[in-house]
Amino acid sequence: MAKRPSLSKKPKQEINRIKVVLVEEGVKQKELAQMIGISTNSVYRICKNEDQPSLQRLLQIAKALGVNIQRLLIPTEERDKRK
Repeated sequence: MAKRPSLSKKPKQEINRIKVVLVEEGVKQKELAQMIGISTNSVYRICKNEDQPSLQRLLQIAKALGVNIQRLLIPTEERDKRK
């Protein structure tokens, strides 16, 4: 008998780097939204991987948080390997 695929398993979801950096920097989604002039809902959707920010938006986020854009895109372990 062939094994049936489990329907209860959800696909592995990517960790959202923007959400991680917000926590690391102690900035709330609402604060980021105000800093870059977009709705809190838009930031929420970006942090939930429901929307993909444009490169320009990523640059705005990085500038508002005072971080290098790489920190928003590349997980810490991978950045450390590149050094």
